[in-house]
Amino acid sequence: MIGVVVLGSTGSIGTQTLEVLSAHRDRFFVCGLASGHASAIFADQLAAWPEARAWTPGTRPATVDRSRWVDGGLEEMATLDGAQTVVVATTGMAALPASLAALGAGRRVALANKETLVVGGHLVAAAVDRAGGEPLDRLRPIDSEHSAIWQCLRGERIADVARLILTASGGPFRDRAPNELGSVTPDEALAHPTWRMGPKVSIDSATMVNKAFEAIEAKWLYRLPYDRIAAVIHPRSVVHSLVEFTDGSFKAQLGTPDMRLPIQYALTYPERLPSPARQAPPEEWGSLEFAALQPGHFPAYDTVREAAAVGGNRGTILNAADEVAVAAFLAGSLPFDQVAGVLARSVARWGGDAEPGIAEIVALDADVRAGLSIELGLGGVV
Repeated sequence: MIGVVVLGSTGSIGTQTLEVLSAHRDRFFVCGLASGHASAIFADQLAAWPEARAWTPGTRPATVDRSRWVDGGLEEMATLDGAQTVVVATTGMAALPASLAALGAGRRVALANKETLVVGGHLVAAAVDRAGGEPLDRLRPIDSEHSAIWQCLRGERIADVARLILTASGGPFRDRAPNELGSVTPDEALAHPTWRMGPKVSIDSATMVNKAFEAIEAKWLYRLPYDRIAAVIHPRSVVHSLVEFTDGSFKAQLGTPDMRLPIQYALTYPERLPSPARQAPPEEWGSLEFAALQPGHFPAYDTVREAAAVGGNRGTILNAADEVAVAAFLAGSLPFDQVAGVLARSVARWGGDAEPGIAEIVALDADVRAGLSIELGLGGVV
């Protein structure tokens, strides 16, 4: 039996992770659940997994028995006795110290949190190397795109890879010119054509910042330079990503969009087991069309890629600036087409070439958020 801790258990990835674990109770048990707040959903999860320890921010909820409570927060949850795999499905930078703690304690990390690698990829890569073994066994991606690449690379040599190709739906504005987006409303930007996601992720998909962040993740997961990491528009989201090899051949992973597939692969690797995910045969997929991601069509994507290629502390700046910009757009104080400008100005203002440690990341993140939130009319706090 494999012990699993789920950080962010009440979010979309967390709840789907528990669905997968429920389908395979003969192989897994849940030894820890952490949630951003003490909700009725969290209480139901604790009732369904009575052996799981529990944590939420703040004081212990009255509904949680003292014997189950973990005082040490996410880092203690990530290193619980009996845990072999830690599913990191929380949002925000709080996942970085927990991920490092898990890796340092010899746990496998199944990662569904972009911020961990965007702001601290250099720290995580070093922790993976110290842990030893197969890197993609120690740090297992849950994102559908990165799970696809991982599956395509299985049995291959990284030296034979010409390019990793991330697929992107293009979001709701793939057929709109950048100069037509100044009047876009939050409701329009939140209407993703394929996936149902939270507001932040949906806006990042509309700006394509999420795809640029995935390129940063790919650099650290697969240890390849940015000039060998590309993206292509694929509206149907059936091909989840591709790998091009030096002989000119391609491998792709395909399937009906359902996050339970990459979640289960990260949990059961190297085995494949029956899945609760929905399935559809190829004849129901429709046509598989692809289009080039033209420079300038998604300015925020271009800005993030360019800044990330320079490196240093820019991942932290980009992550914080994007969160503030998205919040300002949703609040009505920033036009949609100005998100890229906020990112570019932030990198110019705070950018440096040294790779930061944890304390520097936390301090820089706070500085960027405070400065931008005042500038963008959000009162200094995001």
